[in-house]
Amino acid sequence: MAPSLEDPSLAPSLDHVILPKKEVTGDNRFQYTPGRTVVERHDNYPYEDLLPTFPNIQWSPLEELPYEDRGLRGDPKFRNLLRDATDVFDYTPKIGTELHGVNLAKLDDAQRDDLARLVAIRGVVFVRDQKDFDIEAQRELGRHFGTLHKHATTSVPKKEGLEDVHVVYSGDNSGDQRALFTPSFLWHSDVTYELQPPSYTSLKVLTGPPRGGGGDTLWTSQYAAYDALSSHMQTYLKGLTALHSADMQASDSRALGRTVRREPVTTEHPLIRTNPVTGWNSLFFNPGFVTKIVGIPKTESDAIIKYLTDVIATTQEMHARFQWNKDDVAIWDNRTTNHSASYGFAPHRRHAVRVAAQAERPYLDPAGKSQEEEYIALYNLPPVNKDGSRQSNYND
Repeated sequence: MAPSLEDPSLAPSLDHVILPKKEVTGDNRFQYTPGRTVVERHDNYPYEDLLPTFPNIQWSPLEELPYEDRGLRGDPKFRNLLRDATDVFDYTPKIGTELHGVNLAKLDDAQRDDLARLVAIRGVVFVRDQKDFDIEAQRELGRHFGTLHKHATTSVPKKEGLEDVHVVYSGDNSGDQRALFTPSFLWHSDVTYELQPPSYTSLKVLTGPPRGGGGDTLWTSQYAAYDALSSHMQTYLKGLTALHSADMQASDSRALGRTVRREPVTTEHPLIRTNPVTGWNSLFFNPGFVTKIVGIPKTESDAIIKYLTDVIATTQEMHARFQWNKDDVAIWDNRTTNHSASYGFAPHRRHAVRVAAQAERPYLDPAGKSQEEEYIALYNLPPVNKDGSRQSNYND
């Protein structure tokens, strides 16, 4: 017979059990609260002159410029750059390196050339706590790498004369922007619609969420994206070009009543390009700006765009994620990476400044190499299986 509700064998319940009390002697000196971080307030904001503005000015179209990649002068062993370093480590085998003990504001030309070479190889380099690296030092480093790019639509600092600086800004209590974009749409490389899109690009966070407060940035290696493709797909894409368009960026700016400082352009670039420093081929695809694959039916073009977007957005081993602190700097090669913002940092203020140097016009060298194949030969690694013929265990 099933027990009744009054069956004494079920009593006493946990509610009637008196548990011994234990005195708490610890101290939460960190004032830690799960999922919450302290919002920084400023009575007198120290970066007022670098707050964003949208000036009503007009610029002429960009013309092709000569370009020499300073990474070609860098030491293959980075002995100039690393002579003062206290630590250096990679984020993944494919992308991302962090340097400690390096002061970006005090690099000599040989160290800057080594830095360019390292960035060309690793895709993105992170250097923390760069208090001395003010906006003029950041522009000086950028000019060492090439002519600074001026963005046609995005915000520039309030201080005059800094029109070659791009401002990233979300103010106190700004709305959460996650609903405005799909996660894959956020992946992009900067201004690839230009005739000579940027190479070495630096971003410094002036003010941002504390650690754990959101606002991380992710990068993905387009070397690794190329290597993730089958040899058949690599061969196919080498024969194709894509249209990169500034039209949407310009029309969105005009819809907000802002001045488009330079008329939008649409430029045709190869889908596979070669980096002049490494000689490695990379995918040159931008989910944010590529509108069409040239010379094939729209259905095929749309399918390739979706496929390449999936490769970039979902292949975790080619990603590096950086959790910012104040005064941290990231320097990346815009030719061979994509990057993506992450949101969810409201109500924190997030303020950063970006400087980018124009590079060569994208090209494909028939003698271009694969990063993966070169590393396999150099480090005696096992060959990569791309046909699914061998199974392996799951990893967590």
